[in-house]
Amino acid sequence: MTAHSFDPTLLREYDIRGIFGQTLSTDDAVALGRAFGSQIAEDGGSRVAVGYDGRLSSPELEAALVEGLVSTGMQVLRVGLGPTPLLYYAVCELPADGGIMVTGSHNPPDYNGFKMMLASGSVFGSQIQELGQRAAEGRFVEGQGSEERSDLMTAYVDRLLRDFKGAHNLKIAWDGGNGAAGDAMRALTKRLPGEHILLNAEIDGTFPAHHPDPTVAKNLEQLIETVQREGCDLGFAFDGDGDRIGAVDGQGRILWGDQLMLLLARDVLKAHPGATIIADVKASQMLFDGIAELGGQPLMWKTGHSLIKAKMKETGSPFAGEMSAHLFFADHFYGYDDALYGAVRLLNALETYGDNLAAFRDSLPQLTNTPEIRFPVDEARKFDIVEEVAERVKKSGAEVIDVDGVRVRDGDGWWLLRASNTQDVLVARCEAPSDTGLQRLKLLLGEQLRQSGLEPPEF
Repeated sequence: MTAHSFDPTLLREYDIRGIFGQTLSTDDAVALGRAFGSQIAEDGGSRVAVGYDGRLSSPELEAALVEGLVSTGMQVLRVGLGPTPLLYYAVCELPADGGIMVTGSHNPPDYNGFKMMLASGSVFGSQIQELGQRAAEGRFVEGQGSEERSDLMTAYVDRLLRDFKGAHNLKIAWDGGNGAAGDAMRALTKRLPGEHILLNAEIDGTFPAHHPDPTVAKNLEQLIETVQREGCDLGFAFDGDGDRIGAVDGQGRILWGDQLMLLLARDVLKAHPGATIIADVKASQMLFDGIAELGGQPLMWKTGHSLIKAKMKETGSPFAGEMSAHLFFADHFYGYDDALYGAVRLLNALETYGDNLAAFRDSLPQLTNTPEIRFPVDEARKFDIVEEVAERVKKSGAEVIDVDGVRVRDGDGWWLLRASNTQDVLVARCEAPSDTGLQRLKLLLGEQLRQSGLEPPEF
């Protein structure tokens, strides 16, 4: 078979992603199918599950991917249109030796790409580069495979509902963001108690209502307005491929990923006293302190859904999450991130607060912080800058955590600087008990950036 070279920008740390018609084509999909299928075959496997999201380019990329997989002798199980967690569910339950989801995640409509699993683990980092190298060398296995359709939507929704506890008579707004979770969201809410108002449930790859990223406040404006107008108890929102969740309380206040994690950790630690709970370096100190107060073992780890999932397996953690609102449950679940399942578990966890998300929100420590601030930097310099800053602050005697970038504890607050693994940007965040303290931390971080030749961004 003919060798194939991917555009170098396609092969990211956690997935393969590019702009369809520019850096990404159906030829890339065929080549990925050949490379991935060859890897599965050499490892002794024969079954691969494939799914796709609602982007306009996804059906043809999925068809090309299947063509490549079948050419290596794979039995391809086509689970069809749905959220990324549906594909994860298929790999775990069918079972399959691997899986590929055609998805552009929360990127703009002209993007698309692929998320991959081998057995029950993510494919990331060097594994993605090795697939690229295999394709460039044309090291493909040849065989005569097969394909079959596998409709798992009903079974998937059944599985989501299996862990729902109690009859919560709540009024909830759900914003699918026109993303791939729309059909599953409809099916789930039909079977949940209470009253449910659905927004943007139709899957539409042009995302006409708003960009499908619930970690950006602007994208939650429609949900907030609906919750307030309709007198809802709370609202949920989902990203483009359904693996990240957003939430607002009955007053229309946003709860971010680390805040949701604390609510869920309380619930998980009841069943797993003393368990390790993992969160990424961008999460609030409130979360780590709160886990410890609940008797758990907080573990701060690297940002990246694949890295978090790998650390969960290593430590036996029943629950983990990221500031970006990937929530990973091994407690009663499979250890991957599923936003609809996260919504079910959040409804369970609210029982402690009288089914009132606002009451939980009011119980949180009053902190002031910046959002995740991303600013451009020379790709060749981004990691060096972080190392320079880390070296200086360590010499000053500061309390430093360097598991992923540099996180500096300063009095009752902290600041973070890390290099993105997927873009030519640096990421910063600061948190303090007061506005005055936050301003001081911003100035400290800004001075460190200036010492490395960068003008600080607008915090």
